[in-house]
Amino acid sequence: MFDKGGRIMGSQNTKSQKYEHIVHPFPPLYDDDSEILILGSLPSVKSREQMFFYGHPQNRFWKVMSRVLGEELPTTIDEKKIMLHAHHIALWDTIYSCDIIGSSDSSIKNVIPTDLGKIISSSKVTKVICNGKTSGKYFSKYQQKELDIEPVILPSTSPANAAFSVDKLVEIWGTVIPDSCKSLETFQKTGGKSPI
Repeated sequence: MFDKGGRIMGSQNTKSQKYEHIVHPFPPLYDDDSEILILGSLPSVKSREQMFFYGHPQNRFWKVMSRVLGEELPTTIDEKKIMLHAHHIALWDTIYSCDIIGSSDSSIKNVIPTDLGKIISSSKVTKVICNGKTSGKYFSKYQQKELDIEPVILPSTSPANAAFSVDKLVEIWGTVIPDSCKSLETFQKTGGKSPI
C-alpha cells in the first residue's frame, strides 16, 4: 500500500500508527566534481534500514538512473555510489528531521530542512532536480531562496506513481540529466572505482 505522497506504507493504516521523530541517519552523497544534485524528501523506512538512498526494491530510481546513464543496474551500495560519482551526480534529501508515521509523506510535520549550502559550495553543482512533488515542495519552501537555484521537479520514481512507467520516467529524466553527466568517459576515468 502507498500513501498519496508515493511512499510505501506498512501493513497497518497510518491512523493506527504513531508518529516518530526521525533524524536523517546517513550523509549526502557528493564530491568535488558533482554537477547536479538530486533531492528526495526523507528516506523511507526501508532506506533507513539499509542506510542508503532508495532502498526499497520497488522504487524505480536505480532502474531509471542506470538506463539514463547507460550503465548496468547497480545492486550494491558501493556500485550505486560508483555510478553516481562517475557521472557527477549528488544525492541528498530536503528534510533533515521531522515527525512522520512510517514512510508516509502525507503525515510529515515539524520539518527541519537539510543544509544544502555545504554541498553547493563544495562542488560544481548548478542544477537541482527534485524527485517528486514532495521534495519539490520542501525545497521551494525552505531552500530555494537561500541557494538561488530554481529546481526541476520531475515525476517521482516511487511505484505509487503508477501513471508513469519506467520507460516514461527514463524518457523524462533523460531529457533533464545533462549530457556531460551521461558521458561514459567519466566512468572510464574512475576505472570503476569509487572515490570514497
